[in-house]
Amino acid sequence: MRKPQSFEFTPADELDDAADTDRETDSAESGDGWSAAPTVGELQLDERAALRRVAGLSTELADVTEVEYRQLRLERVVLVGVWTDGSTEQAENSMAELAALAETAGSEVLDALIQRRDKPDKATYIGSGKAEELRGVVLDSGADTVVCDGELTPAQLTALEKVVKVKVIDRTALILDIFAQHATSREGKAQVSLAQMEYMLPRLRGWGESMSRQAGGRAGSNGGVGLRGPGETKIETDRRRIRERMAKLRREIREMKTARDTKRAKRTSSGVPQVAIVGYTNAGKSSLMNSLTGAGLLVQDALFATLDPTTRRAALDDGREVVFTDTVGFVRHLPTQLVEAFRSTLEEVTGADLLLHVVDGSDPLPFEQIKAVREVITEVVREQDAVMPPELLVVNKIDALDPTGLTQLRGQLPDAEFVSARTGQGLGELRDRLARILGGLDVEISILLPYSRGDLLARIHADGRIVESAHEEGGTRLRALVPRALAGPLAAYAHAGEIAEDHP
Repeated sequence: MRKPQSFEFTPADELDDAADTDRETDSAESGDGWSAAPTVGELQLDERAALRRVAGLSTELADVTEVEYRQLRLERVVLVGVWTDGSTEQAENSMAELAALAETAGSEVLDALIQRRDKPDKATYIGSGKAEELRGVVLDSGADTVVCDGELTPAQLTALEKVVKVKVIDRTALILDIFAQHATSREGKAQVSLAQMEYMLPRLRGWGESMSRQAGGRAGSNGGVGLRGPGETKIETDRRRIRERMAKLRREIREMKTARDTKRAKRTSSGVPQVAIVGYTNAGKSSLMNSLTGAGLLVQDALFATLDPTTRRAALDDGREVVFTDTVGFVRHLPTQLVEAFRSTLEEVTGADLLLHVVDGSDPLPFEQIKAVREVITEVVREQDAVMPPELLVVNKIDALDPTGLTQLRGQLPDAEFVSARTGQGLGELRDRLARILGGLDVEISILLPYSRGDLLARIHADGRIVESAHEEGGTRLRALVPRALAGPLAAYAHAGEIAEDHP
């Protein structure tokens, strides 16, 4: 991942030294010499790269015959942040992450500034002196946008723009822009639109008198008959229209949530264990899901490459079927608008039997990633009044770690599994661990199943494990370990009128 050209500090590490970890390397060909059919992820990756910005190419043409070489110009940005607490390494890593977000959004990072303060300035976020210095950096570098590493108030945005005289956006707006670029499904687009409008509503502003003109009044004062209105200014009209659009989007998302809940209820009633893959953005969740299920999902070395949850069924080595769900990644200071808009998607996490928490082992501060993810999940679980599912930490990208760093992480995270989704290292141990954990969630039953219920017997074979079986005149007598969801339908056939206690 490319670093900014110049910082006022020297980053301790790159945001991600393992750029190739999340890239697909499937280039195998079939026996007849023809290339294998492209996966869904490969098609999505080609679509994203179909129109790309090329750095270093001018749009000013010396000859009209060169029109075929015209390229889109990168937006040139300068980063600025306020360091209020934590170590120097944490501040540098936060700015490096902001640079990665800007590049993912399609910008070229020219420079970066950081201000050490007890708290952000109420007027200009970085203080008047630093704002003037930032204006000089913008002029010298030729930047057209300033990106702030934090969420700015509407007053701070306006005041800082007046000083630097170029567009100013904050971290929240940057993340929302990336989500808008990467959303593909109807539900994902609606969720992003809702989040953007919630963010934009209090920041709506205009220039001159265009936003303060008021409709209505006596004839002749505002255009006369046919042009009198409800007495709103233009900015009030725009706010009302945004609120109406937000209400419509919320209704659409609720309708789509009903369909999602129906699908989730069907999966839950099937008795197949549900495993949700969660983690920090660009930690390798989609790569791990591809390795476990062969789903062929989009894999890209970019932040928030996956927005729409994807569910796939796969079998573990012991034959047990499991449903894996790939979810949207989290990030430090995740905008509250996104958490609210993507609530129906995040419900996949609370309804899971197990959380597969993927951590980027090559990140300079992996424990900061773990903390950020757990904070968001805890908030969602608390608001839904649900029970926190059990969690299994999976440290990914160990092929990018040196032996010393890997040994240190193993000592700090003794209960975690260490894998490389790119090379396949450690995946066998992860599958065995999943089988043991999910097996511990099963219920032991003793039943006499009539021969007419062959459907239930088939489900026991598919989703459970038979310990003993014998054929009798009244049916098949079974002692088996089955998922909790399947134990309910079998309760009517329980031997001696009860189901055994949970299997240890």
